[in-house]
Amino acid sequence: MEGGTQQPTRVMIGVNQSTIKGYPNASISSRVAFDWTLAKIVRSNTSGFKLLFLHVQVPDEDGFDDMDSIYASPDDFKSLQRREKARGIHLLEYFVRRCHEIGVNCEAWIKKGDPKEVICHEVKRVQPDFLVVGSRGLGPFQKVFVGTVSEFCVKHAECPVITIKRPPGEAPQDPVDD
Repeated sequence: MEGGTQQPTRVMIGVNQSTIKGYPNASISSRVAFDWTLAKIVRSNTSGFKLLFLHVQVPDEDGFDDMDSIYASPDDFKSLQRREKARGIHLLEYFVRRCHEIGVNCEAWIKKGDPKEVICHEVKRVQPDFLVVGSRGLGPFQKVFVGTVSEFCVKHAECPVITIKRPPGEAPQDPVDD
């Protein structure tokens, strides 16, 4: 860049909640992807990067806690939407707090929908320098049933994609869990 200050490298990181512990706990693969990005990419150059955290809430999965609730007015649904969003906000808070502790500039936001599609749409909209996503390291049999967000993003995101596998010691008994 001529004459001006260099813009920080913008790294988008897709994060999700733990399937084992639920909100507000980050999944193993999200934490591993974040920690890897800090250790191997950012390192001590904290001012050279801006981390962009995207959490996609899946409407079907996130409503289960409210199965026994009774809705008698339109306002009842507003509180449900606020609660759902609040869970996602607490998840993002973990990553934002860590960034502030070490002095890395960041932004975080929530979208709703199919994580694969939404992440690729957000990449197109925000245009990060690259995308980091965690990978559960599933075998071919498990992939048939779960499909993987990371594989989809590698094929369809309009930027370079780095997938970070969970270390074998961090994988739960059922590798589909995260």
